[in-house]
Amino acid sequence: MDEAIASKLKLSQLRAFVAAAEHRNFSTAALELGVTQSTVSHAIATLEDALGVVLLVRGRHGALLTSTGEQILPEAQQILRLLEEIQKKASLDRGLQSGVVRVASVRSIATHLLPEVMMQFRQAFPRVSVTISEFDHFTGVELALRDGQADLGLTLLPTPPEFQSWKLLRDEFVALLPPQTLEPETPLNWDDLTRLPLIMTPASPPYEHARAVIDHVMQFGYKLHIAYEMKEDSTVIGMVKRGLGVTVMARLAAEPIPAEIQVRRLPVPLERTIGVAILANALLPKAVFMFIDVLKAVCAAAEQPT
Repeated sequence: MDEAIASKLKLSQLRAFVAAAEHRNFSTAALELGVTQSTVSHAIATLEDALGVVLLVRGRHGALLTSTGEQILPEAQQILRLLEEIQKKASLDRGLQSGVVRVASVRSIATHLLPEVMMQFRQAFPRVSVTISEFDHFTGVELALRDGQADLGLTLLPTPPEFQSWKLLRDEFVALLPPQTLEPETPLNWDDLTRLPLIMTPASPPYEHARAVIDHVMQFGYKLHIAYEMKEDSTVIGMVKRGLGVTVMARLAAEPIPAEIQVRRLPVPLERTIGVAILANALLPKAVFMFIDVLKAVCAAAEQPT
């Protein structure tokens, strides 16, 4: 297009032309655009003057497109659609300049993973705030996502199909034994684990790991006899420290582990997979996805062998 003509074209003219063409009526177009009918008429007249062609004529049945107007209308509509897309993307990108990323997590993951992530994210995007909602169980995290109380959540994989998720890390289950239960460097066997009183969290929802541990051990012909059932991981660890029994829990849930407690891998390893999830097809600010990128980078670095 000639630069002199292009410089005269305005988006307001295209909007007026498209609205009048689609409604075939200048007054209806004016109502849609929130302007007066004379403003629509003037915008179309100046557009026609700039292009040097007639696009619409007023007839008995309203505004009718000329043959040239019919050819130009699809391109004008496409320009306005593209502009709308630009505005949408710019609106999402403004989340990198300001706004809030809302994170839901269980306490153990939040305590040991999120501080490093938040530090790195703040360095990259200092004007974006991060809020964390902590829950006792992963079911609370997923409920927060469903209810729109959080943008992203740290939860167990796999997730239900309503979520889109990415793997972050593997969290191994370890046995925690009272001081001096085994000789130093002695590996744990199933007999050691089953002969000692077992302290566990409940094996029913919403508690996540006790049932996984019981089912895992049963695969190898052993049955765990739970002597104490406690709801709080910290209480379980305190009882192990006092010599009241042993437990098996995910390492992140156990941290920080008192120095005097003996830590052993299970005879056959068991692990859970922690991931980050969002509601599938959710329209979220770009800052949320940048936060997810930082999460993945921090977790990948943590899993690299030292």
